[in-house]
Amino acid sequence: MPTRVHEFAWPDRVVVGTIGLPGARTFYLQVRAGTQIVSIAMEKQQSALLAEKIDEILDQLITVEGNPFSVPTGTPVELVDNDQLDAVQEQFRTGAMSLGWDPTTAQVVLEAYPITDVDADDNDASLDEDGANEPEMLLVRMPVGTARAFAKRTREIVGAGRPTCPLCGYPIDADGHICTLPEA
Repeated sequence: MPTRVHEFAWPDRVVVGTIGLPGARTFYLQVRAGTQIVSIAMEKQQSALLAEKIDEILDQLITVEGNPFSVPTGTPVELVDNDQLDAVQEQFRTGAMSLGWDPTTAQVVLEAYPITDVDADDNDASLDEDGANEPEMLLVRMPVGTARAFAKRTREIVGAGRPTCPLCGYPIDADGHICTLPEA
């Protein structure tokens, strides 16, 4: 069966945001072009790694002689986006992702695929009449400035969670934290 592709070639907005309080947040990658909005759920670690890898790609491209792709070293002020997520209707929960570079359009290319349930019962895995179990993916192409702004915002969102305990390295909950260290 064909895969339903949610494609955004030149998105108006592409951000990671959260819903919920630190310790119980759900991370979303949200992309918008005109009236089309797609939101996919992600793990915090996926969000952090995505930002890190986008920055690595951009930092590597800056080293190309003459910076032919006009990769900014920082986030262009006009591309800073600190707004909340638009209304979220989760399309799918992210499993595998791939990240690449398209030199013909000077864009970072992100592909995200839903988590697949390999243990699904044959009846559950069949395609519903309304196409509810139709395979799908998200394909986003980000210009270099947008990609840099995306990475910066994502790092800030990830870092805005619960503080880390200096003794054990685990998050400190709002209602307290008891750190138990092994006795010497």
